[in-house]
Amino acid sequence: MTSLMNIGEAAAAAGVSAKMVRHYEQIGLLPAAERSESGYRLYGEREVSVLRFIRQSRRLGFSVAQIAELIGLWSDSRRSSREVKAVAQRHLDDLEEKRREIGQMMDGLSGLVQACHGNDQPHCAILDKLSLHSPAQHQPAHKPQLRKGRLPRDEAPGERSSHIDLMAWMRGVQVHQAGRPER
Repeated sequence: MTSLMNIGEAAAAAGVSAKMVRHYEQIGLLPAAERSESGYRLYGEREVSVLRFIRQSRRLGFSVAQIAELIGLWSDSRRSSREVKAVAQRHLDDLEEKRREIGQMMDGLSGLVQACHGNDQPHCAILDKLSLHSPAQHQPAHKPQLRKGRLPRDEAPGERSSHIDLMAWMRGVQVHQAGRPER
């Protein structure tokens, strides 16, 4: 029989934070933990293996929905490697599209940066281009004050994701996986 670990020990063994363990349990990537008589979460080697799997998948940029699909395939002894490869190929195709879009953004931004003199004068070619076709009288009269906690996120509260779908956000498209919003 394997020994059970508390959440801190399981998190350390898997290379994630205890906060992320709770988050993965809350969203259903990890099954609800056993509890000790005093109510503490208890984890075994199987849960630690799943946490490692999640950590590795996140490092490759898989979404939560994709990770759930991969875990489901991992747990299915009748799966075909074709099914697993299809998930990875779709993700790779998405990343290639993002790379193309990022290249286009970088080219456009590079042109804007080169056009701006960057001196002490108020005129700025960057602002001129960004406000193209906007009459001067429609210039904003205020500086925005952003409110914390209002941005959609794919990670646990307090953790910034490097995998936010910026392109979908820029196009005003909400990304859906398997019929559900991912964020």
